[in-house]
Amino acid sequence: MKGGKTRSSPPSHLLPRKSVSPLNSPLVTEKPIRTFEQRHLEVSRSARYAVMGSIDGPLSEVWFVCHGQGQLAARFLSRFLPLERDDRLFVAPEALSRYYVTPPKGGPNTANAPIGASWMTREDRECEIEDYVRYLDALHDKIFSTVAREKVRLWVLGFSQGTATAARWVARGKVDPDRVVLWSGLIPPELNAESAAILARRSPLTVVFGRSDEFASPELIAAQESRLKELGVPHGTIRFDGGHEIIPDALRMLAEGSKG
Repeated sequence: MKGGKTRSSPPSHLLPRKSVSPLNSPLVTEKPIRTFEQRHLEVSRSARYAVMGSIDGPLSEVWFVCHGQGQLAARFLSRFLPLERDDRLFVAPEALSRYYVTPPKGGPNTANAPIGASWMTREDRECEIEDYVRYLDALHDKIFSTVAREKVRLWVLGFSQGTATAARWVARGKVDPDRVVLWSGLIPPELNAESAAILARRSPLTVVFGRSDEFASPELIAAQESRLKELGVPHGTIRFDGGHEIIPDALRMLAEGSKG
């Protein structure tokens, strides 16, 4: 007490904290990274696909069309409405892994949150490829258990991520298409000359790119052109005014250019 007044101590949370010297800190050792044996189990599951056209109709063409990443089969199939005809059947398989395209903000996903599907990622890559090739083979068998294969022209078209899916299916699966189209995407990196040649077994491979495709730089397109030549794959290229998309004019150009 001084001069009759009492001086109070400041609250403890305002007092300066004692610093701890790193030299006095306990050593922090990194935990060793554990590795675990990973195994696989084959399971049966449901796969969804969309169709446009009558499987029992007087068909002259069947199209298998593989969507890109983040798309769903039914919505993707609507891109092919400009080619709809009574003698055409379109089959759009949906990739086996669905996900919410945009992450939730501040809570769970809403009822109208957009959903898409993906054919594969780099994780467990080979098994995912084998899974979708078996799935597409099963769908192929289902369609052609009703449709007479020898009476129709068979197309296999892949868009964006679906180009690698379509190419791998043709190279590894049982499908034997009359025409293969890779739209806004690249051939898989693992294909060699022998497997790549299957893509053009019945007719030259067709490659389609939009001139303003943000995912297809001139350097990337030139690299694919060079690789196809190196692999000895007969092919033709269609360029259209547009971006990373499927547009009616380019579709008609593709379909009309295949006559004969």
